[in-house]
Amino acid sequence: MTARKIIIDTDPGQDDAVAILLALASPEELEVLGITAVAGNVPLPLTSKNARIVCELAGRPDLPVYAGCDAPMARPLVTAEHVHGKTGLDGPEMIEPTMPLQDQHAVDFIIETLRSEPEGTVTLCPLGPLTNIATAMERAPDIIPRIQAIVLMGGAYFEVGNITPSAEFNIYVDPEAAKHVMASGCDITFLPLDVTHHALATQARVDAFRAIGTEVGRTVAEWTGFFERFDKEKYGSAGAPLHDPTVIAYLLWPELFSGRHINVEIALEDPLTLGMTVADWWRVSDRPANATFIRDLDADQFFSRLTERLARL
Repeated sequence: MTARKIIIDTDPGQDDAVAILLALASPEELEVLGITAVAGNVPLPLTSKNARIVCELAGRPDLPVYAGCDAPMARPLVTAEHVHGKTGLDGPEMIEPTMPLQDQHAVDFIIETLRSEPEGTVTLCPLGPLTNIATAMERAPDIIPRIQAIVLMGGAYFEVGNITPSAEFNIYVDPEAAKHVMASGCDITFLPLDVTHHALATQARVDAFRAIGTEVGRTVAEWTGFFERFDKEKYGSAGAPLHDPTVIAYLLWPELFSGRHINVEIALEDPLTLGMTVADWWRVSDRPANATFIRDLDADQFFSRLTERLARL
């Protein structure tokens, strides 16, 4: 089987970090061409640093990491230190990375890679705000038909918002970018809060990470133990949603997920609904379907397979 080529666009974030580790633990299925950092959970200097910390933790200091956009397309940056801590990877003490940050801008790397790889062979995996992706599309529209698919963590419908009453964080931070991506005509799959809120890192699942007995296992357990303090209080749940790894898990094991191909639009006009993903789940409008919107997953299998893969690192 030929490994699927992907670019991970990310704003690490503990759950982003776990997603990167899952991808790097799956080289037979996924070939990570590079990691592009964007401002989101924390500012760009930290997200680009955190991406390199995760690569070194995985034993992949050879993987190129690129810094991208440091602010949304049309708005001031909103960050989430209240969830992820001041570094974005709070929890365990992390060693400063020694691998270099690439000189090339992340947007230029995305454009260059999509132009140089055979058409329809590169999947984009955004785990944060869509600023880098939309900027690349705006700057080089010729890349749009060359994208195999976009599989992203973002949005919500039944679970409504986690940063405002109506909006999920990644979409809210740069709704103009999300609107631009949704208008591209690409094959788009959403992993929204509706599915990630089924992926709860309960104490038993965190203990399973720790029981791996490696530096990766211990670190993932401490990361999830840190950021769950916020979500457990917020949602009253048995654990924190492990959002971003669902993107990589969907590429690896789509049979664990279920959803619908529907119309999804991004609200921009009303401050009350800014960044809302208006998902026509019941197909009550005449708007054409433009995205696959995932709603459920087999959480036990998701965590079992995630733990097994992390044990490979």
